[in-house]
Amino acid sequence: MPSSHRDHGQAAEYQNQNQHQNQHQHQHQHQHRRKLVNTHHSGNTHPLIWLAAILCTIIAIGVVVAGIVVFVGYMVIHPRIPVISVTKAHLDLLSNDYAGLLQTQLTIIVVAQNGNARAHSTFSDINFNLSYQGQPIARMIAEPFDVPKNSSKTLNYVVRSASIPLTPDQMEEVDESWKRDVIGFDLKGSARTRWRVGALGSVKFWSNLECELKFRPSNGSYIKHSRCTSESK
Repeated sequence: MPSSHRDHGQAAEYQNQNQHQNQHQHQHQHQHRRKLVNTHHSGNTHPLIWLAAILCTIIAIGVVVAGIVVFVGYMVIHPRIPVISVTKAHLDLLSNDYAGLLQTQLTIIVVAQNGNARAHSTFSDINFNLSYQGQPIARMIAEPFDVPKNSSKTLNYVVRSASIPLTPDQMEEVDESWKRDVIGFDLKGSARTRWRVGALGSVKFWSNLECELKFRPSNGSYIKHSRCTSESK
């Protein structure tokens, strides 16, 4: 019996030690989890995030400054797109026969105008086609050239066609033109224009010209009924 009592006391003492160890481990784990939680919410920002924020700010400021420079430059220079216009023309010759052959000669004055007061302009790839009722008459070209600021350059074209065979409908149209004393020729083409807008760089456009040139067959005079000026794109 004494032996049984001693075993019971040792078991109670062992149980108390286990409870004490369990409480100590539980407290240690709780403190460790609290440390992990506090470390996770420390609030420190990674240096790369600050670097990205600084770069974005610099880029935004650069875009704003560039926009202001472009706006101020435009207001100061006030650039104008160079244009090409037909200012004068004359029908020097118009002849058709019963065989349906048409011969003609025209003088066409084309002016390249640069209305910019602070920028030179360059004209290149100049190419115009003259036709009558879809029948090609001549191709008008010119070498590249510069036009000083607020100035112009005149291109003189004397266009003479060979004998152009006409269809019966076109022959009838020529006869009607003689009766009405009005005949029209189609002029279509383009030129590349470029000019430098101060420190803003070069600006390029295509100037397209498409219009009908009308004349009096009786005296060859040019009927300037509408504006024949290029449009840019």
